[in-house]
Amino acid sequence: MTIGIAGLGLIGGSFAKAIAKYTDYTILGFDISHETIEKATKDSSIHGLLDSTTIPNCDIIIVALYPAASIDFVKKHAGIIPKGAIVSDCSGTKRQICAELFPLSQRYGFHFIGGHPMAGLERSGYDNSTAELFSGASMILCPDPSAENTPLEKLTALCHACRFAAVTISTAEKHDELIAYTSQLAHIVSSAYIKSPLSVQHHGFSAGSFKDMTRVAFLNEEMWTELMIENRDYLKPALDALITRLSQYRDALSGADTRALFALLREGKEIKQLSEKLDHE
Repeated sequence: MTIGIAGLGLIGGSFAKAIAKYTDYTILGFDISHETIEKATKDSSIHGLLDSTTIPNCDIIIVALYPAASIDFVKKHAGIIPKGAIVSDCSGTKRQICAELFPLSQRYGFHFIGGHPMAGLERSGYDNSTAELFSGASMILCPDPSAENTPLEKLTALCHACRFAAVTISTAEKHDELIAYTSQLAHIVSSAYIKSPLSVQHHGFSAGSFKDMTRVAFLNEEMWTELMIENRDYLKPALDALITRLSQYRDALSGADTRALFALLREGKEIKQLSEKLDHE
């Protein structure tokens, strides 16, 4: 097959490197940075350019751009994407992109399947991409529920070839609801937590818990702003609920209420145990 990848940053670059390492497919790449294209060509992560002359040759196109840019890229090239080809994205929200690209794909005869690789690093860009980024990770796919035939098997097989451990099928709505809690809220908490004036004094006084809490505070603020604003109808209630729960701990401390604090901590521990049990089932 011929695989096109639009955007060779951390995610797109990792897809290119994984496909190059684990398959014999032809990989075509696009990026606005000529330097990145040169690097990807030099290390054989791509075998040629993805442009208006080569898009018609692609069996699968992975669009690894920000959400709005992903929509623009597919709209711009919809007329030359081959009928029957698969187009997927890597955006962290799914409702808007699926709402715009499902009908577009049906109109032009290709298949759009929303995608979100649950993998990443604190640092972005092609230089930080790796063929092993997706090893053991989950790939979320959101197929068009109104499409008669969606070639999920073909895209799923490519994901497994890239070393994803699991492929989760979801609706765009359910994806955005859960991602607001599992990912976006966690980034807000980490960003708020690191802003304490004590954070610059932590050396020698911190261990794994501080590192875990602050890891994702180092983020791409441009991308995360776009994702959070787009998903604010799910993210704000998740944040409100967290603030309510935090206030319960604050109230227990304010009243020196040992029993209440003990119960809150015990409840959290038990829910964590249940979560880990479900992870292993």
